[in-house]
Amino acid sequence: MSQTTAITDAITTLLAAEQRFSLIRNEDTSFFTEWRQDLPELTPVDRTLLADLRRRYIYHRSAGQLLESTVTLLFASPLLALTGFYDPPFRVRAEESVRLILQDSEEILQGRIDALVVCDAVWVIILESKKTMLSIWSALPQALAYLMGNPNLEQPCFGMLTNGDEIVFIKVDKSGLPQYAVSRVFATLGSAEESIDALRILRQIGIKAASNNKNI
Repeated sequence: MSQTTAITDAITTLLAAEQRFSLIRNEDTSFFTEWRQDLPELTPVDRTLLADLRRRYIYHRSAGQLLESTVTLLFASPLLALTGFYDPPFRVRAEESVRLILQDSEEILQGRIDALVVCDAVWVIILESKKTMLSIWSALPQALAYLMGNPNLEQPCFGMLTNGDEIVFIKVDKSGLPQYAVSRVFATLGSAEESIDALRILRQIGIKAASNNKNI
């Protein structure tokens, strides 16, 4: 008889995610180029809207730590909107349910994604947000599990982890041996330029996903 376990209970460490899903970390710079190369430029309007978003977040953040729901409301969701992920051809699914049946096991892992952005058959990005007092790295094991739930084996999928103060991007490719990579940390609270870089990376991921979708 199969046993159902919550992803939040079963996947609490990076080692657990790697072992459960036979995931290999790929640190070759050619694997995760989306956060490094050919980033699109932002328009003056983009920069103004981003500055307003950041100013608003800093105003509320300066009063103390923020809860996960507040981080999503003030920072993560507006950033996705500014990226264009709330507009065609993308769709947003909140609290999306994920079920994973592990190979050679009767265990089923189940969880809910904070926000999933899709472009038809392509999972563009999974958003995992945390309280400002928590490290963004605490969201990495579970985000990897959610990304492994992507039914599309042909195209890579991406995740964004944020606690409002910082952002990390991840990429998972299941076309062969499952592999993942992580970007550097972008300190969006401390630097306006870091926020600009993060938005450019999100735009790049969206452009690539839309392009991949046309080729399916």
